[in-house]
Amino acid sequence: MTQLTFGPQTTTELAAGASREWLVTDGCGGYAMGTVSGLRTRRYHGLLVVATAPPGGRMLALASLDAVLVLGDRRVPLATHRWADGALAPTGHHHLAAFSLADGVPRWRWQVGEVVLERELACAHGRPGVAITHRLLSAGGGVRLELEALCTWRDVHGERAAGATPELPRTADGFVFEDRYRVSGPGFVPDGTWYLGVHHDEEAARGLTATEDLFHAGRFVAELGIGEVAEVRAWADDLADELPPATAMVDAARRRAGALLVGADADPGDPIDQQLVLAADAFIVDGPTVVAGYPWFGEWSRDTMISYEGLFLSTGRAEEGRALLARAAAGLSEGMLANTADTGQLEYNTVDGTLWFVHALGRHVAATGDTDLAAALLPGLRGIVDHHVHGTRFGIGVDPADGLLRQGAAGVALTWMDARIDGTPVTPRHGKPIEVNALWVNALTTTALLAELLGEDAADLHALAGRAATTLRRRFVVEGDVLDVVDGPEGDDRSLRPNQLLAVSLPYAPLDDRAVVERCARALLTPLGLRSLAGDDADYLGRHRGDGATRDRAYHQGTVWPWLVGPFVDAALRTGVEVGAVLEPFERHLADWGVGAVSETADGDPPHHATGAPFQAWSVAELLRVRRALYDRTPRRRSER
Repeated sequence: MTQLTFGPQTTTELAAGASREWLVTDGCGGYAMGTVSGLRTRRYHGLLVVATAPPGGRMLALASLDAVLVLGDRRVPLATHRWADGALAPTGHHHLAAFSLADGVPRWRWQVGEVVLERELACAHGRPGVAITHRLLSAGGGVRLELEALCTWRDVHGERAAGATPELPRTADGFVFEDRYRVSGPGFVPDGTWYLGVHHDEEAARGLTATEDLFHAGRFVAELGIGEVAEVRAWADDLADELPPATAMVDAARRRAGALLVGADADPGDPIDQQLVLAADAFIVDGPTVVAGYPWFGEWSRDTMISYEGLFLSTGRAEEGRALLARAAAGLSEGMLANTADTGQLEYNTVDGTLWFVHALGRHVAATGDTDLAAALLPGLRGIVDHHVHGTRFGIGVDPADGLLRQGAAGVALTWMDARIDGTPVTPRHGKPIEVNALWVNALTTTALLAELLGEDAADLHALAGRAATTLRRRFVVEGDVLDVVDGPEGDDRSLRPNQLLAVSLPYAPLDDRAVVERCARALLTPLGLRSLAGDDADYLGRHRGDGATRDRAYHQGTVWPWLVGPFVDAALRTGVEVGAVLEPFERHLADWGVGAVSETADGDPPHHATGAPFQAWSVAELLRVRRALYDRTPRRRSER
């Protein structure tokens, strides 16, 4: 069993409990999500969030199921809400004795005197549905449990205000909300009032609308003896096709978690390895494709390809990965990979996403020996090379003068440092970025080796790679420093950024200088990854907080990115730099914010509090991948560590 456990949540610990978030996903792009304390701090929190335009379009359905213990003439609420005036009511977090994440199943235990109630939750896998069980573990006698259903149907990025009474047809064991989803449970008693001004702290901190109204559809009522269970289910596809019993769904979730661990060859003596395998599963959805992060991201091709090794190859899911790579290749256009970027349509607006795709395919074939896939996709890879040599969208093309790849067009940011404010890129990096050209050399060499594996001549590809690598070493390495961009609109950029690590870390990287790694370690390395800009730079911004524009301004100007620990460790191992305990803070981070996962970003300044999405695909994937790479370098097996 893999398990993360938290102690009692007292009044003084509310802030900590409300900053730790849990996530359970349905494999379709939908999820259930909330905080350990039960306080809904985001507009995105809910027990049933339905993917309507997978993988990024989602609707909030069942927002909350508030438990109330009726003990004689006492009503003891176990939930907590914050209202628009800042008040906390009710304050059920007083009674939360423990929270744990066991085999991917979140579990709460509340204690009121001698009464102990346990809740567990699991999503259906492959359809939008959730099961919530409530088991009475101890009591002096029978206990009455009431479960208040707070409902809505709105886009997760928005709000809904009270209005006309929603349509709420009754069923034999519950109700249907506006013909969108069904909720079933014991002894349903309808209500029909609105909860007005429910407040979300995190949205307020982000400068967004922070209140909404929720409809109290009614309550489910059960009389429980010790060991008895009250079950509630909610689902949103075929409303006549009922889910299995809630206890069976929770058991099925645990069995599925066990199968994932076996398939990934997870170390039974290493709970961190096990937890990362389960965390990786949350991002793989039907298609297959990858959700970049929860709760607000959808599919981003660059994120998918950077995450590929960790999500698919490190977890024994190469067959699913094969299908993903084939589907991605089918969308190639003018030598570029589509980047959906949550818009619901294909966009071709990255310079590096395509090159990461070539990298992912190369790692897949190296790990699996899948020459059939290599043969099927090699024409596409050669097309990528041809279009990049002769030029494609957004000024992307090889400079015939030096063999390096250039890019840039007004109003767009094509590298992974892609934040924009009011349509203006914060870090456009027009010209020839270091990591883009490292990826270009890597892509050319990967394509050449795949061609040779299939018996084709690849002298032209090796020649292109060799010229680009030679020029990169000459143009980018200046007086011991590695430039970030050359030939930009304002000349060369000497900013110290982590992008240079890719010129050392990739399988066919053009640099092997340990000084690069040591310099990045001194200036950029933090306990949660690498800063996107050195702290002594005049443009450095150490806090990733505030409204959207403020956060976007800091996004790549000092904010820490956990995913970069992957390239750092690879580069360190390649050049003989001691890695030490660089991954240990990440292991502690699994219990800090997004429980069991790794955040998107963190503040550049100490103490490096997590920011951005609490659950991020490439952060989890890269930690899982390099953690296994580190442990596999020792003569001992991971289980012996």
